[in-house]
Amino acid sequence: MPNNTFNCGLDAALAVIGGKWKPLVLYHLAQNVHRYGQLRRAIGRVTDKVLIQQLKELERDEIIARTDFQEIPPKVEYSLTPFGQSLATALGALCVWGTEHMQSVERISKRRTSAPLQCEVQ
Repeated sequence: MPNNTFNCGLDAALAVIGGKWKPLVLYHLAQNVHRYGQLRRAIGRVTDKVLIQQLKELERDEIIARTDFQEIPPKVEYSLTPFGQSLATALGALCVWGTEHMQSVERISKRRTSAPLQCEVQ
């Protein structure tokens, strides 16, 4: 019996990486193992609450591994699982596209945020 949970492979991938900060978490963990504070600083604008939630989701989805060293002060490291490494590799092409089109995306983004929405009153 076929699995009808996802419409296509992209739908399945987005089910795992859907979330504003998840692709950036994957990007940084593909470079190196990170402690929470390192990851938070590397990403920048994310709140603690959202980052913690997205890390938990990625761990639940077996994309990242969380290693708790049971030390005082607490030491926890995050790394990619082999499953997560395969996903990070797949995101490489998206990163290349973003780099190639960064100026255009920035221009479009500025235009989108500066243009007021036009509402017609009837």
